Amino acid sequence: MPLVRISRRDALLGGLAALAAPVIPARPALAALPALTFDELYGSVGVLGLTFSDKVKQLAGKAVTMRGFMAPPLKAEAAFFVLTEIPMSLCPFCSSDADWPDNIIVVYLGEKQTFVQPNAVIEVKGILEYGSWTDPETGFVSLLRLRDASFGLV
Repeated sequence: MPLVRISRRDALLGGLAALAAPVIPARPALAALPALTFDELYGSVGVLGLTFSDKVKQLAGKAVTMRGFMAPPLKAEAAFFVLTEIPMSLCPFCSSDADWPDNIIVVYLGEKQTFVQPNAVIEVKGILEYGSWTDPETGFVSLLRLRDASFGLV
């Protein structure tokens, strides 16, 4: 193989040409969605009821992630399920917001997904909503919801 000689002038010109080439900035990494835990949902739990935490109020209307367990859905084709802090064999449906447990959140799916076993940890991503709301189709009352949500096994 023949030896190739490069003069200092050629090396300098090549280096200057490389410096003059347009710099394409690296694509910024997608920021991780804020995570919300069950311990962060309420500021206080007392005889007068539940008060939402400052974090919930700040994240309302924004996409968040939560981890928990899927309570068994009402029916196989349901467009929503209840995310719970601990595995449950029965779905904790409420008749009023006074009955609302402090360790669940309703998840309304953006599109149909196959439900998982209630003992599998899942991560849910969705838009956080808070405040009492009654689902017009089911009559289910919720204080906290994730809308346009999706989930996956952890």
